[in-house]
Amino acid sequence: MTQLERAMRGEVTPEMEKVAKEEGIGPDMVCQRIAEGRAIIPANLHHKGLKPMGIGQGLRTKVNANVGTSSDCPDLEKEVEKAKAAARAGTDTIMDLSTGGDIDRVREAILKATPLPLGTVPIYQAAIEAIRRHGSLTGMEEDELFEVIERHAKGGVDFITVHCGVTLETINRLQQQGRITDIVSRGGAFLNCWMVRNNRENPLYQSYDRLLEIARDHDVTLSLGDGLRPGCLADATDRAQIQELILLGELVERAWAAGVQVMVEGPGHVPLDQIEANIKLEKRLCKGAPFYVLGPLVTDVAPGYDHITAAIGGALAAAAGADYICYVTPSEHLGLPTLEEVKEGVIAARIAGHAADLVKGIPGAWAWDEEMARERKALRWDRQIELSIDPEKAGRYRKERVPEGEDTCTMCGEFCAMKLTSELR
Repeated sequence: MTQLERAMRGEVTPEMEKVAKEEGIGPDMVCQRIAEGRAIIPANLHHKGLKPMGIGQGLRTKVNANVGTSSDCPDLEKEVEKAKAAARAGTDTIMDLSTGGDIDRVREAILKATPLPLGTVPIYQAAIEAIRRHGSLTGMEEDELFEVIERHAKGGVDFITVHCGVTLETINRLQQQGRITDIVSRGGAFLNCWMVRNNRENPLYQSYDRLLEIARDHDVTLSLGDGLRPGCLADATDRAQIQELILLGELVERAWAAGVQVMVEGPGHVPLDQIEANIKLEKRLCKGAPFYVLGPLVTDVAPGYDHITAAIGGALAAAAGADYICYVTPSEHLGLPTLEEVKEGVIAARIAGHAADLVKGIPGAWAWDEEMARERKALRWDRQIELSIDPEKAGRYRKERVPEGEDTCTMCGEFCAMKLTSELR
């Protein structure tokens, strides 16, 4: 049975117990939110040694880090090291987006590298294998796509992105409206090409019940992908995006009815003044299902700094009710990230999530900031560094820029406001 089915029976699973302890709330509350579909615990039955992670209403905003090979950079070891670096930086989950080299081996290696929940996008591997087998993506058969999905499920993948809302109807709406960037989702683009050239419906939508059966058998959480997400601010919140979201809302309810855990993915590139509306729309149309956002990025003109543009949008989105943030690295739109850029992306997303948790009233969020404030007041530098979201960087800055034994910093020195005020009192 799945976590959802057991929660609907009122059964508190070991995974729910662990999530409750991690979140500082009662296990019955975790169980209730999962039963209602407002929270999920991606936990494949075959994933041994998994560290369970709860995502959803009333839980700490979670962060995902993407890694994976490409056809230009198929180095397995580099991507495994990136997964480990992301875990050290505090990511909550990993997604393997590999499209190059031995994709099965990469996925298996990343699964072994950390105990974190792992997600994948099976259409990537299905498309690559179809091109190798048939010479063209067009030749991919429905059975070949579902064989890859089942392979990932049997292998222990905890959640999969499936672009079920990219249908002939939504593609037609996109074509009629027009966009600057058209389709920027790789999975959405693969499916769009296959559908248009074969003049057939998306098999993930057409055979959704088959997908649900696989997910239920292995307790794989479905992440309903936003294949028509906007790729620039000018395309945000258009008819194609909203039409897809309407379909995803219907598919959420079908997943629940089948006992399958599900979340919904969202944009993308969104201007500041549309972020809250996007979150509320998803929560309304998808009946409170957990919402997973990529950023959103709040400007298109900051390549090299997109971890910052995404953190700005992520903080607003999470404060408005988004539950899960996909990190964006400084090299987004430019190339595969380095180890250091993976870390920077995770830290930026964690900052955004924590900033939102402060206003959402998540247990423990305020206590963390208040303790830091007290340690700053007391000029206890070692403890401030321990409390930092990135202790390694904070400690390095302190060591490099302040003489050992000094109780102030080089910004104010002897004129430290905290020190002067304390001495006065």
